Amino acid sequence: MHLSDNPATPAAATVSEWIRRAPKAVLHDHLDGGLRAATVVELARECGYTALPTEDPAALAVWFRDAADSGSLERYLETFAHTCAVMQTRDALTRIAAECAEDLAADGVVYAEIRYAPEQHLEGGLTLDEVVEAVNDGFREGELRSGGRITVRALLTGMRHTDRSLEIAQLTVAHRDKGVAGFDIAGGEIGNPPARHLPAFQHLKRENCHFTIHAGEAVGAESIHEAVQVCGTERIGHGVRITDDIAEDGTLGRLASYVRDNRIALEVCPTSNLQTGAAKDYASHPIDELRRLGFRITLNTDNRLVSGTTMSEEFQHMVDAFGYGPEVFEEFTVAALDAAFLPLPERRRLIDEVVRPGYAQLRTV
Repeated sequence: MHLSDNPATPAAATVSEWIRRAPKAVLHDHLDGGLRAATVVELARECGYTALPTEDPAALAVWFRDAADSGSLERYLETFAHTCAVMQTRDALTRIAAECAEDLAADGVVYAEIRYAPEQHLEGGLTLDEVVEAVNDGFREGELRSGGRITVRALLTGMRHTDRSLEIAQLTVAHRDKGVAGFDIAGGEIGNPPARHLPAFQHLKRENCHFTIHAGEAVGAESIHEAVQVCGTERIGHGVRITDDIAEDGTLGRLASYVRDNRIALEVCPTSNLQTGAAKDYASHPIDELRRLGFRITLNTDNRLVSGTTMSEEFQHMVDAFGYGPEVFEEFTVAALDAAFLPLPERRRLIDEVVRPGYAQLRTV
């Protein structure tokens, strides 16, 4: 339903307020792409990192956003050299994870899966297990600081261009009952197909462990096909290039039909898609077409610092582009929780006790 279709929806002047209050769930958010700019500056000073383009937090936040507005996934990924440089100690990782949980909770997020690559945080001498423990400790601290308003789980990411994915998959299984919900594969898509990491996915399947795969962002529908049919992913990170298998009249090809009909969730990140060239602008972003065609759509931030965004801002962009009202965002949020790597009772509790009542209250304003 659109704003114009629902007389009970708050007036335009109060749209930003109900967006802020709306319960949200995010499945695709990178820890190393969501730091507070001020924290990057402080940690850089502490660890002696001198390559930041500026030490003014406000200017640094603008720099990250401008640097990411390149239209190229590869150039977009270059910005992470600065954030990863300050994420090499236990204290830094714990602080960043705690602030991540706090910031999301302040934005109305009630459930979040935050992904990061443990192999990128070993330069200070930490082991892979110590990295995971530090981040998990930070998430628990952030949950407490937020008064229990948010539940945070980690996704451990293997990098497409390295050969450690099986090791990270094994790490995921070892920590899955300690705050880790699943596994992801990320990094530059071009030249790094997901099937290259098939042993990792096979291990996860044998261990009944959840995983998602970045696909259909910089590479077309063939990467989604490989992620789904060869690797067996449960969700697709981004996935907007599924439109390559949809005709102009809305007729779905075999792959698009399979993804839709099997309710394989798309982790859609509109602002990030504009920055990497996967979409031209919000108004022409395929999220609306995909939603109308019946795909399971989830709305996400991807990288809050690098993309200069929040979940509330992503909601606002969708209101401005498509006139969405609370009913659509409730649909996205429930879809995210349905696809979350949480046990079914926990998903049902969040939907029935937090999300549904929260949106019902918004409709009475």
